[in-house]
Amino acid sequence: MIDPEPISASGPGLAGPAVAAQLWQEATFLHWRVPDAAVAPLLPPGVRPDAFDGSSWVGLIAFRLARARFGPLPPVPHFGTFTEVNVRLYGVDGRGRRGVVFRSLEASRLAAVLVARTVFALPYRWATTDQRERDGVVGYRSRRIRTGERCELEVRPDRGMPVTDDDLAAFLTARWALFTAGPTPLARRRGRTRWMPNTHEPWPLHRAELVRLQDDLVAAAGLPGVAARPPDSVLYSRGVAARFGLPESL
Repeated sequence: MIDPEPISASGPGLAGPAVAAQLWQEATFLHWRVPDAAVAPLLPPGVRPDAFDGSSWVGLIAFRLARARFGPLPPVPHFGTFTEVNVRLYGVDGRGRRGVVFRSLEASRLAAVLVARTVFALPYRWATTDQRERDGVVGYRSRRIRTGERCELEVRPDRGMPVTDDDLAAFLTARWALFTAGPTPLARRRGRTRWMPNTHEPWPLHRAELVRLQDDLVAAAGLPGVAARPPDSVLYSRGVAARFGLPESL
């Protein structure tokens, strides 16, 4: 078994053209330790759990996605900007490449949901989502249109001293690929697990205090009870500009 690649806070860049680009703004990262055994059945074929300090981790991430565009096209007006809330895990493939595995992604733009599901095989869900800030507290809300699962999250970021030289923070946020499975027009082999690279500048991270959390999404993603306990890590960032490369079948 090949060891996982080193963790780097700086993205390696893309070997080919960017197939998509987005701004990720006002991002909050909540993470919990979970056993490898809880994560392994939820990963796509060819991907094993990625561990830090003897644990796998599950993330609940909320942010504003803005100026989404595909290939050389300009940003999509209106439909390319929305609040997103996602549940994600971390995996390693047979070549030691690290990546994110999304269990769910909530978005309020139905067109964006349909494109992401069809073109990239990402498990987006149509939801009502919003984001707001008041008196130094950043809040996010999401409710699925059809089934009603909710997430209400509020944090108070410490925008003073930035987080630096923190190995756990880098492990949880410095991710330069994602793994997906399912048929898509971009897949050379339909139905296979694919590795899709991304790159962006280093996250400008800050600690944050969790003010409030009421969440159904982590349990709905196959990890019941996890979000009922306090998270083991709470981080905040003003955001980055991200680009995605062509997917590659494992």
